[in-house]
Order: sequence, then structure tokens, then C-alpha cells
Amino acid sequence: MSLARRVLLGSNRNAPPRRLQLLVPPLLFLVSFAAYALGIFAHAGGVVFLAVDAAALGVLAAAVLAYRRAGIALAWVSVYAALVGSNADHYLLGLPDRPLGERVAALLELDGLVFVGVEALALGTLAWIAGRGAVSAVDLVRARSRDGSPE
Repeated sequence: MSLARRVLLGSNRNAPPRRLQLLVPPLLFLVSFAAYALGIFAHAGGVVFLAVDAAALGVLAAAVLAYRRAGIALAWVSVYAALVGSNADHYLLGLPDRPLGERVAALLELDGLVFVGVEALALGTLAWIAGRGAVSAVDLVRARSRDGSPE
């Protein structure tokens, strides 16, 4: 497998099956949406450029996936799903005086989805780097302890 493909899609060594990994983004969307809807997560108020709680949820999941050798594409989609879950709460539940069609249209506006996508690319990349860095650090510690231990 080429390096570009491994970075983008991940390697299967010590990783759960891909079909289980692909469940993570929809679950993050649902968890983020439900957490905001139930008041577990809170919007900061005013103009919010980044839903911090949803971003933290997505970044944590992306870092864990990267540690489990998932690709950067799954990290991006995971952060994106968590952030869109926050937006879904805001537009679908947070604007009750507007008609449902207008709320759905606002949620699906291209400029908002692209803005969240840019955030997801940046945060997902940082989370993936952190997760892969953790893998390298753990591998290094294991190698040093294996080399230094008496046999």
C-alpha cells in the first residue's frame, strides 16, 4: 500500500475493521446533536465561530482513531460530523419561530457547511498528527524497554 493511501485511509494493522470505524462519524453527529439538545454541551452565546464542545468531542475521537491507525480522512469526517451536529441543534432546535423548511435550508447552506469543513480540516489534521505522534511515542518507549531489558 502506498504512503499516500496509508495516510489518507489508514493501515489495518492493529485496527478495528473499517466498517466499525465508519460508524464513528454518524455516532459523533448524534452525540453532539443530543448533547447540545439536552443541555450537556452549551453554546457560548453571541456569534459562535467554533462550537468548542463539539470540536473537542470530534478532536478527541479523531485522535483516538489516529492512534488506532485510521487515516486522516476519517479524522476529518469525524470532526466535521461533530461540528455539524452542533449546527443541527442550533438551526433545527434553536430557531423555533421559523418554519421547518427554512431551518433545514439554513443548516444546509453551502457557505456554512464549507466553513465547518475548513474547521474540520484544520482540527482533524491536528488531532490526527497528535494521535499518530502518540503511536510513535508508544512504539519508541516499547522499543527502548525491549532493548534495555535483560533476557
